[in-house]
Amino acid sequence: MSRRKITPGKMLTNFSLWLFAILWLLPFIALVVMSVKPYTEVILYGWWTLGGNYSLKNYVEVLTNPSYNFLAGLKNSFLISSISTIIPVLFAAMTAYSLTYLYFKYKTLLFIFILFFMSVPQQMVVIPLFNLYAKTGLYDTFIGIILLHSAWGTPWIAFFLRNYFKMIPQSFVEAARVDGASEAEIFFKVLLPVSIPALVAASAVQFTWVWGDFFYAMVFLPTPANYVVTQRLALLKGQYHIDWGLLSAGAILAMLPPLLMYLALKKYYVRGFIGWGIKG
Repeated sequence: MSRRKITPGKMLTNFSLWLFAILWLLPFIALVVMSVKPYTEVILYGWWTLGGNYSLKNYVEVLTNPSYNFLAGLKNSFLISSISTIIPVLFAAMTAYSLTYLYFKYKTLLFIFILFFMSVPQQMVVIPLFNLYAKTGLYDTFIGIILLHSAWGTPWIAFFLRNYFKMIPQSFVEAARVDGASEAEIFFKVLLPVSIPALVAASAVQFTWVWGDFFYAMVFLPTPANYVVTQRLALLKGQYHIDWGLLSAGAILAMLPPLLMYLALKKYYVRGFIGWGIKG
């Protein structure tokens, strides 16, 4: 077998990709190093210096200091993110199924409405939502923030799943209808099992987006007991100085859940975005 010739263009492409990967990883490496270094060493010598006193004291401080209550923030974020992912994925899958396989009046109008809702900047509706939540008792509640994230997540997930469903052969659904299956049976027993990659991909993006939300959390969850992890992370910043080691440790802990989820579901995640028919 002849070895493939390495052209200058290919060498330049590989070098550019490696350089981009290193530049992309550099902030993360800095974050990890600063999280295990004392504050004084980071300030005096910088994170890039080798040696010094490495320890997990910053992590212990973040997790055990009652003034930060970081574990409560992780628990609140996990609860809100999980429910705010399950609800929109389920409703969006039903919407995408109806837009793809059912025939009814105003279907095109419904799809246009979904596209319009996706284009509305979220900051535009904060004040009306604040007034609505204050009058209905949803302000400063987990139910309120979950409904908010679910409402924003459903349209884009429906759009994403509709495009995925369109790549699935129509014969799957038609064969089930010929066999006498109801629409509910087709949806739950035929379509959803073959759409697991797309469902996982949509769930991962929605979970990560809700997990990293700070704007809505600050507006609609003002009580410290309801703080999510992004709000707890902001508490790590001191009034007169920033302990970069402490803040870096908190940032590492905050990014672990979505990162571990992605690594565990990476195969489905990639297949879901590439499309139907790709083998893992």
